[in-house]
Amino acid sequence: MRRVLSLYRSSVGKKILMAATGVVFVLFVLAHMYGNLKAFYGPEKFNHYAEFLREMGAPIFGHSQLLWVLRIVLLAAVAIHVLMALQLWLMSRHARPVQYVKGLEPEESTYASRTIRWGGVIIFTFVVYHLLHFTIGTVHPDFVPGAAYENLVIGFQSWPVVIAYTIALGALCLHLYHGVWSALQTLGANHPRYNRYRRPLALIVAAVVFVGFMTVPVAVVAGILA
Repeated sequence: MRRVLSLYRSSVGKKILMAATGVVFVLFVLAHMYGNLKAFYGPEKFNHYAEFLREMGAPIFGHSQLLWVLRIVLLAAVAIHVLMALQLWLMSRHARPVQYVKGLEPEESTYASRTIRWGGVIIFTFVVYHLLHFTIGTVHPDFVPGAAYENLVIGFQSWPVVIAYTIALGALCLHLYHGVWSALQTLGANHPRYNRYRRPLALIVAAVVFVGFMTVPVAVVAGILA
């Protein structure tokens, strides 16, 4: 237990926790993207998929119970991720009270890494709105419980929603780009043999997520999904 606490208190332990929770996020985002793309199979298939999410785990779990368990796990991962990020930032400030001279950022600094905190705020704000929009329905113009496909199409027929969705998705993908690269390094892929693949892999993940998620609102605006 003492070794575990010692590891947790170290920057290495906090980075490992950030990387582990980051893996949870990436898996969730990819699964969510895959689910969204089912809209192209039509209303029946998409609504059936949405109902499956609420009924999965039956008969051991009741209606939506397992889904809420997964949501709680995800929320716990978010809390840990944010807490570790904050603690690492405070440790860094304490260790280096004087800021880097402008133009002399570390070699590994990128736009994604320098804006990751603001990106996190944008993502969190959008997730709250997204839940109110498509899950709870309080900010949806014509929300019908259980009509997932219809709610999706009507929700993306508004240009302000599509623009906000695009901005939030851009912030998410910048976050993913830096996060995947950093997590690979933290979790052991830090070797001259693998280093050259980390950034391209992170870029591929971010690009796939951006394109995959954007296809749905674009298809709604173009009239392909109606």
